[in-house]
This record gives sequence, C-alpha cells and structure tokens, in this order.
Amino acid sequence: MALTYMTLTSVTAIMFKNMGMDNAKAAEYASYLILAYTIKPLFAPFVEMYKTKKFFVICTQIAVALGFFGVAIVMSLPSYMAILMVLFWIISFLGATQDIASDGVYVTSLDSKTQSLYCGIQGLSWNIGPIIASGGLVYLSGKLHADVFHHDPKVFGPEWVDAWRIIFFIVAGVTILMAFWHMRVMPDGAKAENTPTSARAALHIMWDSFVTFFQKRDVWLMIAFAFLFRLSIGFLEKIGPFFMVDPIAKGGLGLSNELLGIIYGTYGLIAVLLGSVLGGIFLARRGLQPSLFILCCAVNIPNVTFLLMSLYQPSSLLAITAGVAIEKFFFGFGSVGFMIYLMQQLAPGKYTTTHYAFGTGLMGLCMLVTGVISGHLQQLLGYTSYFTFVMIATIPSFLVCWFAPFHQKEKTD
Repeated sequence: MALTYMTLTSVTAIMFKNMGMDNAKAAEYASYLILAYTIKPLFAPFVEMYKTKKFFVICTQIAVALGFFGVAIVMSLPSYMAILMVLFWIISFLGATQDIASDGVYVTSLDSKTQSLYCGIQGLSWNIGPIIASGGLVYLSGKLHADVFHHDPKVFGPEWVDAWRIIFFIVAGVTILMAFWHMRVMPDGAKAENTPTSARAALHIMWDSFVTFFQKRDVWLMIAFAFLFRLSIGFLEKIGPFFMVDPIAKGGLGLSNELLGIIYGTYGLIAVLLGSVLGGIFLARRGLQPSLFILCCAVNIPNVTFLLMSLYQPSSLLAITAGVAIEKFFFGFGSVGFMIYLMQQLAPGKYTTTHYAFGTGLMGLCMLVTGVISGHLQQLLGYTSYFTFVMIATIPSFLVCWFAPFHQKEKTD
C-alpha cells in the first residue's frame, strides 16, 4: 500500500524537482495524485460486491505494476508530461482501491484485540514503504544519474529522465512480485454486513453508509481527528526532502539524491521501524485512550528538528542524520495511535470497511490540501519561517486528540 502511495505522492515530487520544477509546482503536482485516496469512500462499497477483498488486492497490484511499467515506457517519448500525469492519475485510483481492499482484509479478519496486538507490525509495514520509496528509490535515482549516465547530480533538468525511467521499472517489478506473494499468503477477508450484489445495491449502500456515518455519536469530533491529526506532517512531507536537496544559498542543506536516500533509507528506516514496534508495544500495554495524546506529542513535537536544521544549516552529516532519525522514530512511534483510533472508534458498525475508508480518506484530504499549498508557502516564507509555521500547525492536532471521543469499549483481556 505505502510503496504505491509514496511513489505517487512523494517520490514523484523529488522527480519533478530533479527535472527542473520549482518547489511550488513539484509539491502541487505530486499532491494532486492524493485525490483518489481522498475520495475512495465513494467507491469503497463496490469492493464489497464482487468476489473477495483479496481478489481486489491482487488485481489492483497487478494493474499498478502495469501502470508503472507504462510510465517508464512513456517517459521515453518526446512530449511525455501530459500522458505521464494521466497514467499517474489512473495508478492512484488503482492504488486507492488496493488500500480499501487491504484495509478491509485487516479490519474484517482480526478482532479489535488482535488489531491492537498487531498494530505495531501494521504500522511498521506501512512505514517501510515510505522509507524504501523516499530513501532507496531516491538514492538509486541519484546513483544512476551520476554513475551510469554520468550527469552532474546537482544540476536539475531533463537529463534526469533516464534514471527515473529505471526507477519506475523497479517499482513495477516489486509490485508484481508482491501480488504473487499475496496470492499465496493473504486471507480472503470476511464479507461485510449487507454485501451488495449489484451496482444499484452498491449505490444504495454507499448512500446508507454516508447516512449511518454521520449518525455516529460525536462524528464531527472524529472527522476533525481524522483530518487534523497529521496536519503538520502534511506540511512537512514534501518540503522536508526539498529542504535537504536545495542549495545552501537557497536555505537548504545541499545534499545529493544519494545522500538523501542514504539518510532516509538507512538511518530513517531503522528509526521508523524501531519507533513503530515500540509504539505498538506501548499502545498494547497502556490502551488507546490513555495513550493517544502522548502518541500525538510523539508525532508532532519532533518536527522541530527541521526548524533547527533550517536555522543552523549544519554541514555535518551526523547532525542531519540525527535530525531525520529523531523525527522518523517518533513519527513511527506515534502514528500507530491514529490508525488504531480509526479502526476501533471510527470504523465499527454496519459498514466497517467503508467507514474506515472515510477516515483514511479524510487523512488523504489533509495531505492533499497541505501538499498543494506547501510549496507556495515555502517559497513565500523561506525555509526557516516555513518550518516555524509547521510547528504552529501542530496545535490543531493536539486539540483534536485532547477532545477525541471514545465510545467503543477496548478489549483488555
């Protein structure tokens, strides 16, 4: 799930920047690809009506692989950008469908106690995707660009196309291998209540799912939670890597794609994996309600490392790596609380899979809105003032966690 999502919404931002776009356009174009993940509740009921959730996972993974293969082919054409964006849009809808089905397998195959038990592993698995994508793939793009195609790694422009074509071939290959693996090991997932048998029934269920969703007690507080929990992360997601690779004269740190990939893909990976596992253990022992605000602090407060780096612009790779590792560790630690809250408080009811998709769709809407405006804000404010703004943007997250309602009883035995 995360490999597809992060390749579309974060790795493409680095690719656009490498190919000469400014921060505003690169962040904006990549953020538009979040739209499908935002509106996925509109087609979530259709995933229920045919065969199994596993079937949709496998089919969409194969289609995503073919889509990325097509992207790599299209990039060899003279005027490819318009076709490229169309393909990215198609892949994003396939990836969103994969997310609905995959979440449905998890939510319907496990009871709430087992969901909590494995939430650290689930969070760890999801966080591997961003690190491999933003770390490993970005590193490899720089290595290919400099060592295979012999271009200057610090000069941005069309000469980056050859390296990125290979990256998309690799993503396609990895995705198809995962599809074959899931054919062997993934459970089918349980059928939801009132599974539709036709498109008309699915439309009726979609409408009923909206009605029942807004009938939930304190639903607007839960909507605010789903939208605002990762607000500051949304503002940081695209601009953090841009800050790393922008020249020192522009307020950045002047790193190459290779160094960016090593920092995110090695030390960031270790930090986020460790944080996810420890966060899951912490949550399982304390329970969600007494832990949620602490987990919110873990997600938001360490963002200050980017503000400090923008103030001092350290040349030491150790200092830069430490800043990224701290942010990644605590993000992994705290993010498990968000997903479990959606599973155990927002999703339960008549349409568990669809209502969970509503929650993740609201998170996607936050990432879309913040991503579209983040590049424009950064160019207007400069890096230091922008990262100060990111810290101010943590305040709504603290508020929604403090007032988050708990109506579903947690299983403790």
